[in-house]
Amino acid sequence: MAYVQQARTTADPATYERAEKALRRSLAVQSDDNTNAQIGMGALAAARHDFPTALTWAQKATTSDPYNPVAYGVLADAYTQLGQYPASYDAVQRMNDLRPDAPALARASYTFELRGQTDQAVALMRRSLEAASTAGERSFAHAVLSTLALQTGNARQAWIEAEAGLRNAPGDSALLEARARAETARGRTDMAIADYQAAIAIAPLPHYLLGLGELQQSLGNRKAAEAQYAVLRGQEAIRRSGHTPADTDAILFEADHGQPARAVTMAQEALKTRQFIAVHDAYAWALHQAGHNAEALAQADQALALGTRSALFLYHRAVIHDSLGDVAAAHADLRAALRTEPHFHPLHAASARALLNRIDNTP
Repeated sequence: MAYVQQARTTADPATYERAEKALRRSLAVQSDDNTNAQIGMGALAAARHDFPTALTWAQKATTSDPYNPVAYGVLADAYTQLGQYPASYDAVQRMNDLRPDAPALARASYTFELRGQTDQAVALMRRSLEAASTAGERSFAHAVLSTLALQTGNARQAWIEAEAGLRNAPGDSALLEARARAETARGRTDMAIADYQAAIAIAPLPHYLLGLGELQQSLGNRKAAEAQYAVLRGQEAIRRSGHTPADTDAILFEADHGQPARAVTMAQEALKTRQFIAVHDAYAWALHQAGHNAEALAQADQALALGTRSALFLYHRAVIHDSLGDVAAAHADLRAALRTEPHFHPLHAASARALLNRIDNTP
């Protein structure tokens, strides 16, 4: 489990192999009722975005020990990413019934975030922070609270949450990235660039690289942006060679900065094992960029079906509506996106305002 966590925080795929070797050995020593190893295998499969396998291991773990709350956490994660949301809510409830600790409360918060109920999500994440017993749990809670603040357009509160977390964990890459996004929203781009660079130095995760690249591009620093995009292309080549599903960041990057047709193929492959709303959104945008707007709208609707408050999802659907000639629907989605999070993206927020202005001024 330590190897799984290390891989998540360092973006080193070789660590997954060490995790699997240790877990397989544990299962060889004790094949029956080895709940901890089953939980580990489930978490490892989820980290690799193999959610059907994660679900299988989580079900084994909850069968071997029906009173293990951690097993229900892995089960909930798998159900969520497979798009089986009611089942995931039930698993989260069972986890909280067994032990309402920081991880259980954090997952409960996420169930409300997915449904666009941000106030409840914030309240539960604050309870998770209060219940945190480790530095990692506290850092995670502050990072999520920062993200939730941004989703309501409160960039100052987002910065406060990230800053609070960094006082106790100055080397936490997720908190550095959270502060960078808050600084971007507040117009403090030099500080944002520095935080992104610090986060990438710790863990060159795709969404950090894409965030910095698009921020640099928005500032006209094309050479600096291309430096980040080159790393992303290298990571994508490694992913393809390993035949692992693409994450949403890779799909969106390909759609915006590469070949939209390839992004469509990547999204189709990802959906085979991950029917999550973010994958539907990435697929929608890839389809739009490739000129398939009718298909794109169906995917964009699925991405927003739970009521998730995502300005990016709303922007994507607005552009698709506009491309299909439904100006009223595009206008409604644009207003909702900019009301939800005015600075939701370094490039697309400006495009959203420009499109809304064009619609407003068209007779």
